[in-house]
Amino acid sequence: MTALHGRARDTVGTVDLHELTARVVAANPDSRIEVLDAMTGTRLGDTPRCTPEDVATAATRARAVQPAWAARPVTERAAMLLRFHDLVLERQDEVLDLIQRENGKARRHAFEEIMDVALVSRYYAHTAADYLKPKRRQGAQLALTQVSELHHPKGLVGVISPWNYPLTLGISDALPAIVAGNAVLTKPDQQTPFATLWAVRLLEEAGMPAGLVQVVTGSGAELGSAIIEQSDFLMFTGSTAVGRTVAAQAGEQLIDCSMELGGKNALLVLDDADIGKAVDGAVRACFSNTGQLCISIERMYIPATMWDEFTTRFAAATKAMKLSAALDYSADMGSLISQKQLDTMTRHVDDAVGKGATVLAGGKPRPDLGPYFYEPTILTDVHEGMTVYADETFGPLVSLYRVDSEDEAIAKANDSEYGLNFSVWTSDPARGRRVAARLQAGTVNVNDAYAAAWGSVDAPMGGMKASGIGRRHGEHGILKYTESQTIAVERLLPVGAPTGLDPARYARIVTRALRLLRRTPGVK
Repeated sequence: MTALHGRARDTVGTVDLHELTARVVAANPDSRIEVLDAMTGTRLGDTPRCTPEDVATAATRARAVQPAWAARPVTERAAMLLRFHDLVLERQDEVLDLIQRENGKARRHAFEEIMDVALVSRYYAHTAADYLKPKRRQGAQLALTQVSELHHPKGLVGVISPWNYPLTLGISDALPAIVAGNAVLTKPDQQTPFATLWAVRLLEEAGMPAGLVQVVTGSGAELGSAIIEQSDFLMFTGSTAVGRTVAAQAGEQLIDCSMELGGKNALLVLDDADIGKAVDGAVRACFSNTGQLCISIERMYIPATMWDEFTTRFAAATKAMKLSAALDYSADMGSLISQKQLDTMTRHVDDAVGKGATVLAGGKPRPDLGPYFYEPTILTDVHEGMTVYADETFGPLVSLYRVDSEDEAIAKANDSEYGLNFSVWTSDPARGRRVAARLQAGTVNVNDAYAAAWGSVDAPMGGMKASGIGRRHGEHGILKYTESQTIAVERLLPVGAPTGLDPARYARIVTRALRLLRRTPGVK
């Protein structure tokens, strides 16, 4: 180990962690936050402990770079995203190691973050110019009023992201903001800062101006308010409880925000489903990313006629999963991220079992594999009064419920304050669409766990009810980072009675014209 700025040099593979953190604005770089390796619980590295004053400095630096970036043609900004896309695919092994070490997830689930960043980069590289171009709108006086809609960048977009998808949530929401001409001030979770910093370095290698994206590191409690105060728009992903506070603070600043929040997501197996496919889908739905996934499934509704066969096969498939801390693709599931998440998982399972729940699979921590490992767990006989019944666990834990009809399953799935992502399994896609349309969730996957809707980046993604406001992806995901401006140019006659025309007569003429134009469609 060699010394760097008076500290031991930390590396993950070929990635120098101190080189990554050197781009963080910090007036006191010697005040550090230790980052743990989730697989082992030992020290991975450290980052500066930023202050609100550091946030203000970072915002000033980002704003200084933004006007020149916004002045570039959108085609140049989009070309940078495609170069970034290529670099992420080329150098994926670097960040896969980082993600696994920071978060603890299995490599197959870390690779989902590579796919996401590539999809989002490619999508907005190819669509941004069309979304952002001036658009003709129908004028007040048809041919006499020429109206166009313009989209200007907001300026500085704040992004506060959680630890469960450190690359995806740390940078993917920033990509449409950047290509729209904004600067970005981002704060990754203090447990998982390195994947975001790695992505910012690659963006700069791809041609993004240095300083356009500023990263601050530290706790949300210490820096969140300062980020909101400095931003022109806020993108937040996290818990519903914190989201309510963030929304209130954004309201005080009179800035818009978009938030993906908590979920207690449901999976419905319909009585015509292929049980084998539904079991495989349920394993992915419940235990991907060690269950630390906002859109993973924590409730399942199974027809009584299929109950015995489904639960037997699902329990067997769950028990057969391979848990490992390996930095390769051999593991089916990895570790929880921290002692806090392990404690939550343990508390929810023990509370349910103590109140009469039955464990079909799992139910125990696995310290032999690593300090934060917990078995993928299936519960039945869960009822109101148990913490797990309505509260989000955010771990590899699912509760199964027997239902007698499709209508009962839909009603129980909708009986929640949350509505983020649901899943429906059926042999009849048309039936699946009909059921999906009755579910109160922002995304519903038919015959898939979560990836079909999430990966379809041309379509909006977000939550209903207490699961969030606003949307990411598609048109919504880029235009939210812009200010809409309407420019109306009048030709020949103004709107209103011309000089010399009696106002009463003008009113009668316009009334007749409006009646004649009643069926006239708008224009695009």
